[in-house]
Amino acid sequence: MQTLHLVKALCEGGYHCVTVCYFEYDYTVVQQFEQTGSRVVCLSAYGRRPDGIRSTYRFLKSGLKRVIEEYRPKIAHIQYMAPGALPIFILRKLGIKRIIATLHTDASQYRSLMMVHMAQRHLTKAFTCVSQNAESGFFGKSSLFTEGMPLGRHNHFTIPNCLPAKFEFNKDATDICTREYTIGVVSGLKEIKGIDMVMPAFAKVLSSNGHARMIIVGDGPCREMMEQQMREYNISADSVTWAGKQSHRAALESMKKMQLVWVPSRGEGFGLTALEAMANGCVVVASDIGGLRDLVHNDDNGILIPVGDTDSLAKKSIELLAAGEMMETMSRKAIENAKQYTYHKYKETILAMYGKI
Repeated sequence: MQTLHLVKALCEGGYHCVTVCYFEYDYTVVQQFEQTGSRVVCLSAYGRRPDGIRSTYRFLKSGLKRVIEEYRPKIAHIQYMAPGALPIFILRKLGIKRIIATLHTDASQYRSLMMVHMAQRHLTKAFTCVSQNAESGFFGKSSLFTEGMPLGRHNHFTIPNCLPAKFEFNKDATDICTREYTIGVVSGLKEIKGIDMVMPAFAKVLSSNGHARMIIVGDGPCREMMEQQMREYNISADSVTWAGKQSHRAALESMKKMQLVWVPSRGEGFGLTALEAMANGCVVVASDIGGLRDLVHNDDNGILIPVGDTDSLAKKSIELLAAGEMMETMSRKAIENAKQYTYHKYKETILAMYGKI
């Protein structure tokens, strides 16, 4: 979604964009990028990854060379640093001098930061992070990019992610108290997202409040494990709605049924789900890590818990569900905080950065 927002902003700003997908792709997502006005090039006809680092290098070099020869880009913007820093090295070797790289994770996901630091200091014009906490983890300090910021030869700064362009904020925080006791999880069902904590914590919530319900939006390799946990903790099937993988718009609609949204991630560069939940008036209970610290201000517009602490996740949720006035206050503050992250503001910031580069 954030790469889509980036491309949309650039196309609306008058840039000609070519979005290059290295390996796997979903055709509906390809169509979304094309609808912004971008050309889309999928290097792998069947969405397959080569085996081994040498094959991957040859594949990327050949594919990126074709793109450069056809489109002659003045700037290349690398997303996600995957696979590693290979695309940055290859693009420099192919003669591209203006390279921007964006890190969407936090530093906890890297065993070593050596390659990141080398790429930032020697190979890119700018390294952008999606939250200041993430940037501090990578580089020891952080700063938000502003239009008046002077740029050197090699830079790093933060440009936060944003909400969709036509997002409608919840205008009435009081409606959170009229919803059922519903906890939401909107996530890929992966261990890095802390999904293994969900059912054990929900079982404790149910023991305190038998009317609580859970909606799980998303799918992934941990679903079978979660279903096994439901049996182990005697969680009734009636208490859990498996909504499965949904479109982005449908996922946002699902949030309107939730009072609490859990984001128990073990690593998070920004935390887009948390932002979208807050903009919908949900109260977020999230791990005290990475970009979630930028978004969620503990005991003010949401709750932060220690990473991996199932007991705290359950305890804080039980307290919130029992405190209607506190929920309403946090909901109102969450909505106001989310208004700092509009697409319009993001677009202005991106175009200002590109203008300088």
